[in-house]
Amino acid sequence: MTFGSLRLRLLLAGAASTLVALALAAYGLTILFERHAGRRIDAELSVHLNQITAHIERGPSGQLRLTAPPADPRFEVPLSGLYWQIVHEQNGTVLRSRSLWDAELALPAETAVDDAIHHHRIAGPGKTQLYLLQRRVELPARMGGGTARIATAVDAAEISKATREFALDLAPLLAIIGALLLAATWAWVTIGLRPLDAVRTRLSAVRAGKESQLGSSGFPDEVRPLAQEIDALIAARDIEIARAKTRAGDLAHGLRTPLQVLQTEVDRLAKDGQTAAALGLSTVIRTMQRTVERELARVRLARPHREAVTDIATAIEQIVRVVQKTPEGQRLDWIVELPAGLTAAIDRDDLSEAVGNLIENAARHAKHAISVTGSDEEGFAVLTIADDGPGIPADRLSEALRRGGRLDERGSGAGLGLAIVTDILESWRGTLTLTDAAPGLCATVRLPRAP
Repeated sequence: MTFGSLRLRLLLAGAASTLVALALAAYGLTILFERHAGRRIDAELSVHLNQITAHIERGPSGQLRLTAPPADPRFEVPLSGLYWQIVHEQNGTVLRSRSLWDAELALPAETAVDDAIHHHRIAGPGKTQLYLLQRRVELPARMGGGTARIATAVDAAEISKATREFALDLAPLLAIIGALLLAATWAWVTIGLRPLDAVRTRLSAVRAGKESQLGSSGFPDEVRPLAQEIDALIAARDIEIARAKTRAGDLAHGLRTPLQVLQTEVDRLAKDGQTAAALGLSTVIRTMQRTVERELARVRLARPHREAVTDIATAIEQIVRVVQKTPEGQRLDWIVELPAGLTAAIDRDDLSEAVGNLIENAARHAKHAISVTGSDEEGFAVLTIADDGPGIPADRLSEALRRGGRLDERGSGAGLGLAIVTDILESWRGTLTLTDAAPGLCATVRLPRAP
């Protein structure tokens, strides 16, 4: 597929949108997890903060003390990442968890005593970054009065670590989802473009002559108007071809008679001894005949209907009966052996035109007899027209089939007969083969059998 392919463009667009959607999903889910993890840590630190606040007492020496430390064992492990600290603002007493070891947190100052929990990020032991919850409270008289700041903190790297681990766990799932989405994209692109493949297939059938129109059945609503427009175009073309054939027939009828009259005059001039004038006129007449026959052949071969079926025996026997009545045919013995039921996928008029040319040529050159036989060979209808005339040398057979090639200069033809026969047969996927039978010539016609 090239970049001009609609399928490739849709696949690339689908893949790009899928990757963007997955990237946004990964970012959004990571942010959501980070916020969730932050709320969970907030809840955990709040519990510790409330426990510490509830267990503050005044010691025998008048100093503050903590009667019961928080239950989390990490507060007892040095530099564990979980810390608490109390600062009595009047006398400067500092109580802290064992996990701080010999470090002391620089708690942020609070402006009001509101018993609310405040969130901060501060520097911690060992150049760490701490996420801190702090509350500033007013101590009762039994604790000596004054104010104190109570704080619990956790290493902020734990939140980042949990977020990274979540992202790593999320990546395989997103990769699987991405693969499924890409497969789904390929599926819907393939299914979505299938009607276009159907249009192409039906157009190929129309071009090959197997079908006359696309038809609108089986197409989705979006493609059906296109199929209908194409069918309308085909119908209009058929009408124009029919008109052209009619005009060509009228042209042939209008020109052939004057040309025959001219040829008669040429023959008269030749008999009167005016050979040069007769030769010049004969050349002009032959050129005109060639032009007329060529254009008639082009029109006749325009868009044949492949659904045509012709019974070989019926068509050929009619041609033979006509040729037998001509002066050339009356002097010959005819051998006609055509099996009943042998059919070919060709229009009857085209078959009559092609085989009629071959039989007329055979009658013109045969000495005593002509044989016309038919057979069925592997899905092909095979016709053989053989005569016992002088034949054609093997090295000149291709010249006989060439348009304008004339091996017999005695007649007034344009040299298009065998070429037109070949054109007609090829338009129906048939072939013509000439063989030097010594004596005579054998013409073999192969046409596809009708379904």
